[in-house]
Amino acid sequence: MKQAVISGTGLFTPPHTISNEELVEAFNAHVALFNAEHAAAIEAGTVTALEPSSAGFIEKASGIKSRYVMDKAGILDPERMAPRIPERANEELSLQAEICVAAAKDALARANRQPADIDMVIVACSNMQRAYPAMAIEVQQALGIDGFGFDMNVACSSATFGIQTGATAVQTGQARAVLVLNPEITSGHLDYRDRDSHFIFGDACTAIVIEARDAAVSEHQFEIVDMKLKTSFSNNIRNNFGFMNRFDEAGVGQPDKLFKQQGRKVFKDVCPMAAEMIKNSIASAGLEVGQISRYWLHQANLNMNQLIARLILGRDATIDEAPVVLDTYANTSSAGSIIAFHTYQDDLPAGAYGVICSFGAGYSIGSVVVRKV
Repeated sequence: MKQAVISGTGLFTPPHTISNEELVEAFNAHVALFNAEHAAAIEAGTVTALEPSSAGFIEKASGIKSRYVMDKAGILDPERMAPRIPERANEELSLQAEICVAAAKDALARANRQPADIDMVIVACSNMQRAYPAMAIEVQQALGIDGFGFDMNVACSSATFGIQTGATAVQTGQARAVLVLNPEITSGHLDYRDRDSHFIFGDACTAIVIEARDAAVSEHQFEIVDMKLKTSFSNNIRNNFGFMNRFDEAGVGQPDKLFKQQGRKVFKDVCPMAAEMIKNSIASAGLEVGQISRYWLHQANLNMNQLIARLILGRDATIDEAPVVLDTYANTSSAGSIIAFHTYQDDLPAGAYGVICSFGAGYSIGSVVVRKV
């Protein structure tokens, strides 16, 4: 079995940002329009009036201050509250493939590799632009990679599940090097009319190069020491959009076709599960918690991350131990932990250990223990 390393990471950041204040201004304008339109029904008690939000509420609930998005104007239009992103012709590169290519070039440069060095492409994300053909194959063609590719979806844990799949391919000799891509255009499935969730997500794409250590030439190598995956079914995070929706016209356009979650239940369920998974991964690697220098956690909610770190360490984590990017990127689903890893890795000394951990719908949890080479 070959030893697999992460030899490069890449990041695509969209061109537009939306602050909490901008998002709240648009949301509250929508609330005013809705309440005025349904004033009679609200007074009669047949319709519930919508409540306005505030930037302070958002930051307290999540730790998020702003987010990047592919389109800003449509989201901030109180009469639309959704991105405006035109469909492209079949002959054009799809939007998700385009941001994959951008992130991939960044990762390949850090790995000191060319597309010809890659044998396998995995597009692993929560939100797929289409059912088929696989976006991974489209990206493979766009980059000129001679090999194979496929898509996979394990919601917010897609990146860590992709790392495990790619690392196994390298370890067994199925591929010399693997490119794992996480293109998350989460703004497409977010209900911007929902006060409890309209602020949660942002858009981004990350890329990871995994290859055999004995062949790697990068200055940014992390040996993959241990990998653990777990899934446990739950309805508490759900999106019912799919090809079968057309079977029943009554469901078309209903709120459950967008992101929905029962946040308090998710918090209560997932935090101890993630902490236990991380501790098990550390022990499986033959290490102690005190030997871990950094935790690159899924960037969903600051309060969740703080509690998970506390359950592991027995105390509050420092910002160096558990760095945060969700204040500026928000929750970017599968890309979040990789954005943190990409952004906060170069300062670690050789021999330092860290854990990449994701958690989300499914429930799904992935934990990867790495050591800087």
